[in-house]
Amino acid sequence: MLAKVMSGATIGLDSIPITVEVDIAAQGLPSFTIVGLPDKAVEESKERVRAALKNAGADFPTKRITVNLAPADIPKEGPSFDLPMALGILIASGQLSVAPADSLFIGELSLDGTLRSTNAVLSIAMLVKEKKLKNFFVPAINAKEAAIVDGIKVIPVESVTSLFHHLSGNKVIKAVPKSEINLNQSENNGVDMKEVKGQETAKRALEIAAAGGHNVLLKGPPGAGKTLLARAFSGILPRLTFNEALEVTKIYSILGQINSEEPIVKTRPFRSPHHSASAIGLIGGGTHPKPGEISLSHRGVLFLDEFPEFPRMVLESLRGPLEDGVVTVSRAVGSISFPAKFTLIAAANPCPCGFLGEPTKECVCVPGEITRYNKRLSGPILDRIDLHIDVPAVKIEKLTSEQEAEPSERIRSRVQKAREKQTERLKGTKLANNSEMSAKEIKEFCKLDQDCLNLLRAAVSKMQLSARAYHRVLKVARTIADLESSEEIKPQHIAESLQYRAKSEN
Repeated sequence: MLAKVMSGATIGLDSIPITVEVDIAAQGLPSFTIVGLPDKAVEESKERVRAALKNAGADFPTKRITVNLAPADIPKEGPSFDLPMALGILIASGQLSVAPADSLFIGELSLDGTLRSTNAVLSIAMLVKEKKLKNFFVPAINAKEAAIVDGIKVIPVESVTSLFHHLSGNKVIKAVPKSEINLNQSENNGVDMKEVKGQETAKRALEIAAAGGHNVLLKGPPGAGKTLLARAFSGILPRLTFNEALEVTKIYSILGQINSEEPIVKTRPFRSPHHSASAIGLIGGGTHPKPGEISLSHRGVLFLDEFPEFPRMVLESLRGPLEDGVVTVSRAVGSISFPAKFTLIAAANPCPCGFLGEPTKECVCVPGEITRYNKRLSGPILDRIDLHIDVPAVKIEKLTSEQEAEPSERIRSRVQKAREKQTERLKGTKLANNSEMSAKEIKEFCKLDQDCLNLLRAAVSKMQLSARAYHRVLKVARTIADLESSEEIKPQHIAESLQYRAKSEN
């Protein structure tokens, strides 16, 4: 007898329907074969399914069993096909009636027949809604994550036994209610800006970066507070919108990094890979391509401490994602794109010893070392960074001062208002903030009066700004104007934006 059960597989961040076909032949020696380009985890499903059915009290047929995962030309990976395979065997052997045609099943089986947590549940739940299926059977531990998607009926399955009774009509499993999501919490679990002594210029630049999603390079001696500022930056970021939260959750769901009690990511990611990270670790890839650090920091922050210490090849691989907000991983079997719209916060020393230009400590580097150190950062990479900030050593007067600095919550309220203005302005463009604007949007939303144009012309000539740098100056000026609730970009906004360009352009 032949049985067909609907399931799903994830390629990149998107899911496709997979039909699990199970045939039990009356003739032939007993065997269990899986076809359809299964990987090792799928191949091992044979032993998990056999043990799970026996321990659940079902009869495992000692006949020739063939399982086909269609379409057969797409590689299948992971243990999520365990449940549909077990269900198909129960149907094909006559122990259960045909599964409902409007349902999709996923889940990894334990040897005792219970279901374990499965990756990529959110992505497959979106597939269920897209294909207009009615029921989505998932492991109970993943039910809250699946219930984020509206318009589908999520059935939490504890074990093969409970699913058998549900489909037989003996004991119906109640569907879980839609997950209620509240993204309005404003708690800051990181460093508060009021804990950072001094560095008012850097704090102002980080406020602009948070409001407009601009990239920042912090340059200063060791111990000046660059890392502290970067970690405090996450506390002034605006709240995630629901669509942004779905995008981030989808990425983390693919990698199985979702908390079963908290089905959606509510705070913007903050990723800080070590400078020994490989290009694949940062960009993504592998035999079956998975998201890297830049995709895990999507809609959040990618903090690269000791920026020049990263391998040149790794830094150059950031060029495309910084410009386009997406990274494409190409392999022989095809190309997969991952989102990578992140805010880059990079920290660097001015020289190998870190004390070049410091009045209190003498630099011990020879000129050749300093030149080689600075050449590790190419011009195209520096040109893609909007705000270049010098972070000098903090004076003792600031460190011992009892005056309390402005807290993160107050800065965040201004950032949130500026981001809301951008959301309203960019409505209908699929853009989230000023940093994502292309030349078309810049022309429409960054109109300048004659005084601004004269200032920009003089700056382009004197500072030798590239076309990219010119557009980035305008985008930063637009963000500064938004922070001041100004509808028009004024000369002072252009002037402040120009101050944040790299000193080498002067």
